[in-house]
Amino acid sequence: MKMIALLTIAAIIFVAAFVVLVVSFIKTLKSAKRTFDHVDHTLASLEKQMEGITTETTSLLGKTNRLADDVNQKAMKMDVLFDGMKEIGDTTKEFNQSLRQLSAKISQASSQNQEKVSQAVKWGTAIMDLWKKNKK
Repeated sequence: MKMIALLTIAAIIFVAAFVVLVVSFIKTLKSAKRTFDHVDHTLASLEKQMEGITTETTSLLGKTNRLADDVNQKAMKMDVLFDGMKEIGDTTKEFNQSLRQLSAKISQASSQNQEKVSQAVKWGTAIMDLWKKNKK
């Protein structure tokens, strides 16, 4: 009888320990479930934020590409403008060279004709002097 009482007490202690163990295990599982729920909520929030960031990044990339295209178009227009200005400068340079050549030719012709004009003036003066003497 003593043995049965001891076995009964041992069985009661075992059952009580098993119940405490099961209760502790259930509490641990509930706590783990709350933690996993919180992690799930955090990950869902993070996923939404990443979608927003992805959308904004895509939009920003599109704007950047449009801006780069606009800058390239304006740069090409500026290239045309600078080419035109270079051509105007080249034309002005050629015009100045032509004016210098014309001026040099006029100067040279003037120098050559200066002697003839000088001689013509001398002859004209001499003829006028002779005419005045003959008139007197």
